[in-house]
Amino acid sequence: MTYDVVVIGAGAAGLMCAAQAGYAGRRVLLLDHASKAGKKILMSGGGRCNFTNLATTPQHFSSQNPYFCISALKRYRPEHFVELVERHGVDYVEKAPGQLFCATSAKDIVRVLLTECEWAGVDVRLGTRVERVERLGEGMRLATSLGKIEAGTLVVATGGLSIPTMGATGFGYELARQFGLEVLPTRAGLVPFTLSEPWKARAAALSGVSLEVDVACNGQHFAEPMLFTHRGLSGPSMLQISSAWAPGDALCVNLLPGEDAEAALRHARNATPKRQLSTWLGERFPKRVAQALSEWYAEGGSTAPLTEYSNAAIAAWAERLNAWTFKPAGTEGWRTAEVTLGGINTDALSSKTFAVNGLPQLRFIGEVLDVTGELGGFNFQWAWASGVACGQAC
Repeated sequence: MTYDVVVIGAGAAGLMCAAQAGYAGRRVLLLDHASKAGKKILMSGGGRCNFTNLATTPQHFSSQNPYFCISALKRYRPEHFVELVERHGVDYVEKAPGQLFCATSAKDIVRVLLTECEWAGVDVRLGTRVERVERLGEGMRLATSLGKIEAGTLVVATGGLSIPTMGATGFGYELARQFGLEVLPTRAGLVPFTLSEPWKARAAALSGVSLEVDVACNGQHFAEPMLFTHRGLSGPSMLQISSAWAPGDALCVNLLPGEDAEAALRHARNATPKRQLSTWLGERFPKRVAQALSEWYAEGGSTAPLTEYSNAAIAAWAERLNAWTFKPAGTEGWRTAEVTLGGINTDALSSKTFAVNGLPQLRFIGEVLDVTGELGGFNFQWAWASGVACGQAC
């Protein structure tokens, strides 16, 4: 079997790339070892797929080479993908500023992409293993469970290591190393934190409770909700900061963003000296959180009237509320990570075509590369943009 373009990986980037190459007049084969296309798309966004973010800029992505993503993101913008889904009659909602989700199901996005592939004449083969890849002159040869396949261009869109139950493997990294490319260290990103005792038990007791916080680590901060879980801490703020965190680092969480706790407590002590600290906490936090805070720091006598609190005691409480600092035990790892940090060093690729320097018949796109977006639709936009740039250049 001979094709102009073979794409390995029927995820977001691979589907987009295959369709674009097909529309460009290429004979395209799309392969995936899974039995279903777009499995990660289907489970994303709680099954409704946060398919783009209207505020996408290169600044929302991290990479050892921060300039690499600029070209593709400029050429294929969020409004281009919105136009695509609208053309296919997909209803969507803006659940948070800039964050677009399917109104009903992520299946709509997979349907759009598979329809585009069908219209573009792409040959889609699922449940297919790729056993070996080698260079064949100015093309590539694959040994697969379908037999030997020759390709003028091979595009690798196999994703990272996140959520192995969805079929994630290290295939793309192994292939990159085979052809001499550097693979930067990988770790789980956009992932919940685990805690050690006593904080693990404290978080478990509050499991399911969410509150707005501002969390900071290594020069980055995010003001979004935090969710207590049986294992530790999750929610958008924790997922976001996990990409800036490294083992051994401390997190600093402001539980009262926008309020100077020390100034507010001093004012309350002067204005309502007989009010109890527990009452003051109850006015600012969900009941369970206010009660837990009182119990965690019971040595301060949170049931005592504010007039009995010294300046030092108020300063101590203010630090707990505005700068709760602790070291997570770790993260939940690949099992629940939404993305993979690190990956193939983009210095070895063209930012316009995604071709390997000196080996233009081999290309890598999507999450397998060292380009990682923040939470909120940015990683899908990178998949669309890198897929389009590569597909149109094949």
